[in-house]
Amino acid sequence: MTMQSILLLAAFLVVLLALSYPLGAYFAKVADHQPIRGLAWLHKFENLLYRLAGVETDAAPGWKTYALSLIAFNTLGALFVYAMQRLQSWLPLNPQGQVNVGTDSSFNTAISFVTNTNWQSYTPETTMSYLTQMLALTGQNFFSAATGIAVLFALIRGFTHRSSKTIGNFWVDLTRSTLYILLPLSTVFAIFLMSQGVLQNFDKYKDVTLLDPVTYTQPKNGADGQPLKDEKGNAITETLTAKTQTIAMGPVASQEAIKMLGTNGGGFFNANSAHPYENPTPLANFFQMISIFLIPAGLCFAFGKMVGDMRQGWAILGAMTVIFVVMTSTVMVAEQQANPVIAALGVDQQASPLQAGGNMEGKETRFGVSASALFAAVTTGASCGAVNSMHDSYMPLGGLVPMVLIQLSEVVFGGVGTGLYTMLIYAVLAVFIAGLMIGRTPEYLGKKIQSYEMKMVSIALLVTPLLILGGAAASVMLDVGKAGISFAGPHGFSQVIYAMSSAANNNGSAFAGLSANTPYYNDLLSVIMWFGRFSVIIPVLAVAASLAAKKRLQVNAGTMPTHGPLFISLLVGTVLLIGVLNYVPALALGPVAEHLQLFAH
Repeated sequence: MTMQSILLLAAFLVVLLALSYPLGAYFAKVADHQPIRGLAWLHKFENLLYRLAGVETDAAPGWKTYALSLIAFNTLGALFVYAMQRLQSWLPLNPQGQVNVGTDSSFNTAISFVTNTNWQSYTPETTMSYLTQMLALTGQNFFSAATGIAVLFALIRGFTHRSSKTIGNFWVDLTRSTLYILLPLSTVFAIFLMSQGVLQNFDKYKDVTLLDPVTYTQPKNGADGQPLKDEKGNAITETLTAKTQTIAMGPVASQEAIKMLGTNGGGFFNANSAHPYENPTPLANFFQMISIFLIPAGLCFAFGKMVGDMRQGWAILGAMTVIFVVMTSTVMVAEQQANPVIAALGVDQQASPLQAGGNMEGKETRFGVSASALFAAVTTGASCGAVNSMHDSYMPLGGLVPMVLIQLSEVVFGGVGTGLYTMLIYAVLAVFIAGLMIGRTPEYLGKKIQSYEMKMVSIALLVTPLLILGGAAASVMLDVGKAGISFAGPHGFSQVIYAMSSAANNNGSAFAGLSANTPYYNDLLSVIMWFGRFSVIIPVLAVAASLAAKKRLQVNAGTMPTHGPLFISLLVGTVLLIGVLNYVPALALGPVAEHLQLFAH
């Protein structure tokens, strides 16, 4: 690692800690329904929303009602997003006259945004109207993130409640997470992004004259839209000169802010956070990375405060940080290497813009290798999926790191809410394993971990590997799946396994070389995204309810400490053991095999 990479990583962690620690206390107040100084007016508005919706805030339903409310809300959200896309040509705020989106693409996008995945198999600026972007997609950016926070609050109550039959009210948790956490932070961050040059308008797209006209050759199509061919069957081409370029406009900053803070990832532009109108400056790039981890890190401190022991929050945060630093260092080192294939061609490594200072292929020159590699680790450690460089162009081991971070169920630092509740599930498993080693009933935060909790934990941790490996197996066996792969061999397999991992773990980033905007991939990935999200949430809520019904035991001499270096090591080992072992054969066939091929010459 270069000194620049080390300093950048250190600065990132210091700023993240300085901002997330005070937010943790604030998040705890939101979860515990405590009054917040200076926001009494917002509390009145909150109560008005409950009255209008007919929500009884004092109701204490069981976990099944909580889960049914969550599923019903998100199902209605998916139907709304689907309908908006199918009807957008007849709706307002469509200055470009975007047509209605196709059936399979609308279905995929609706599931994607509701599950906090934000997988985009379409080109946003040429597909979605301003109204669809703002009302459907940005709206779900808020609600999907709030859903994750609500589930986390429910799980934490499972540890703090004693002999209780309830884990909270979903509608209250959803409303408070949106009003008190996501909306204020997004407003502040959107203003900052606008100050850096991110667009926020409702203008029509602008045609500008190029300083240097571009001449290019393309296949010529007939009246039926099909490519023309000569007598020998060769494609007929035509040479064109472009003198103008269309520059997309739109309400970008408002979507960009919640895209990052909510660990959503869906971009206003196809180039995502590599686009200068989404991510214009190095300062904007730095704070976009901070914003991805800000709420997940703050929730770790909120967890410590809610359970009455800040050491517990520090332990979880410590485990996350250890894995993150190791993985980030790996991708930085990998991308600072020169590609041996280019070296074999006799290209001057310093003169080549693709190799100066490392592997610059697929990266923005204004960010460079270090900031691009750090962004890749941040966005895949969290369930964000926003990218400022193309992971498909990374060195094999550089591409392996984002893939593995996603496959760890994104607990480093994970998605908004989802990262911490998944890490707590791993913590429950870790103390269970420790209990087996020492021959006593395992406990975590004063609650006994018994067979029911372990059954639910097993479901939560095994459902995603089944979805990933099953989807990948089908895709490399079926012709409709193989048709989307752009490279033969290990790299092509990496494209498929990355896509399935991204969908099942609700990340949304891609290797970009896979042509996924087909009925097969749109439908398959939709199913994987839906079950990857809710097949984990339901057992997590079941664990929360089971723990809440138990008495909280007092700490004694035989209680295993869950806040020191030993527990952090145990937790990290459990995450790596369970998270990585499921995928070792697939990783060996993909990025590892590609690395060996690349450096064998």
